[in-house]
Amino acid sequence: MSATRIVAVAPGSPGADAGLAPGDQLVSLNGQVPRDIIQYRLLTDDSDLTVEVDRGGLVMTVEITKAAGEPLGLEVESPLFDRVQTCDNHCEFCFIYQLPPGLRKSLYLKDDDYRLSFLYGNFTTLTRFTEADLERVITERLSPLNVSIHATDPKVRTEMLRNRRGATSLRWLRALLDHGIDVHGQVVVCPGINDGAVLDDTLAGVLDQYPELASLCIVPLGVSRYSNEPRMRPHTREEASDVVDCVEDWQDVFRAALGRRLVFAADEYYLLADRPFPDADAYEDFAMHEDGIGMARTFEAEFEGRALEATGVSAGFFAWVEGRLDGAPFEPYRGPRTDGAEVAVTLGPRRDAPIAILSGEYGARVLHPIVGRLARDDVRVIPVANEYFGGNIGVTGLLVGADLARVLADEPAGHRYLLPDVCLSSGRFLDGTTPADLPRPVEVVATDGHALRAALS
Repeated sequence: MSATRIVAVAPGSPGADAGLAPGDQLVSLNGQVPRDIIQYRLLTDDSDLTVEVDRGGLVMTVEITKAAGEPLGLEVESPLFDRVQTCDNHCEFCFIYQLPPGLRKSLYLKDDDYRLSFLYGNFTTLTRFTEADLERVITERLSPLNVSIHATDPKVRTEMLRNRRGATSLRWLRALLDHGIDVHGQVVVCPGINDGAVLDDTLAGVLDQYPELASLCIVPLGVSRYSNEPRMRPHTREEASDVVDCVEDWQDVFRAALGRRLVFAADEYYLLADRPFPDADAYEDFAMHEDGIGMARTFEAEFEGRALEATGVSAGFFAWVEGRLDGAPFEPYRGPRTDGAEVAVTLGPRRDAPIAILSGEYGARVLHPIVGRLARDDVRVIPVANEYFGGNIGVTGLLVGADLARVLADEPAGHRYLLPDVCLSSGRFLDGTTPADLPRPVEVVATDGHALRAALS
């Protein structure tokens, strides 16, 4: 039976007025047992609720009357009340297999759950998707979803997923699109496996079979020093440039056939190929900003005041398991990285002290020209090499406390050190350390151009 524990009750809320308390086990709502936070929110929209809870082994029934749509005021411990749908693929490129030993056990859990795709933007391969799942997605309009495609050739996809269902599971993608579900696709390109002619074939397959896709992002393979797959290697500059050329050629094809570009290369590809990013309007509303598509142009526009709202960075990879197994709070529906507590780091330096912006190596390459246009000699960017994961890992979101501590130990005291919040999940780095463990005080700043500009001013 599905159940979840109540961890907090908002004062003055209908739940508090009814006597519900932290520690109560939520059993049912109006006679239905919710499987997850999605069903919970649908059920609690009702004005009249019969809530059944288990308090210390004693089952209690509470009647609640409230306004329709008014929140019940409960915070529960996990987004999923039943078992997570784990991944039974064995992809060579899976980053979970490339993690170092000794991390929190939650970080090693692989999911392939469409609910986490809806809630957090995780990607699902659909190899464990069922008729019942399709019925629920359609009935409850769980849209958008993110689907890992990787290749449309059945043999190549089976080989990449190391799962025979990889050859047939994209039939569910066709069914989702047929029922009007918005789907964003992803292709992780592994050099020598699904690049070159295979990537061309995949994009042709998308045009032929899945033209209703909301977008398709092409992202490069990340290889840590812990990978033990001999075929997995970083792109060369020439290979990255070939991928960019392929994507841009197919954008022309899609625009001619569909009136939109549909496919986009991740910012990382332009950095690897040492080529300029496309203009902002080429990203068509930045549909997959969360997956590294157009992030640099978005950040630049925010920093220069040309974007009205900050886009920020989604919690994304690893974020949901922090709540599932480590007892940390979660914020469903693509919640932010921070809950506010991490930002309130006490600053030691004066506000007019010299400023250093900490960033991963890729992020530093984006920041250097943007910050350079300020022509301020009191602001600098510090690229932090990711020795913890090693390999070609250079994104800021995978920086850990150990690498930041190594770099900060050689930096002068009394300066302001700005740290993007994308490095943190529930106040911790992936290696389990916190900003308080660093040898210099840091100021945690939201990962968007508006926030950085405000911190610099």
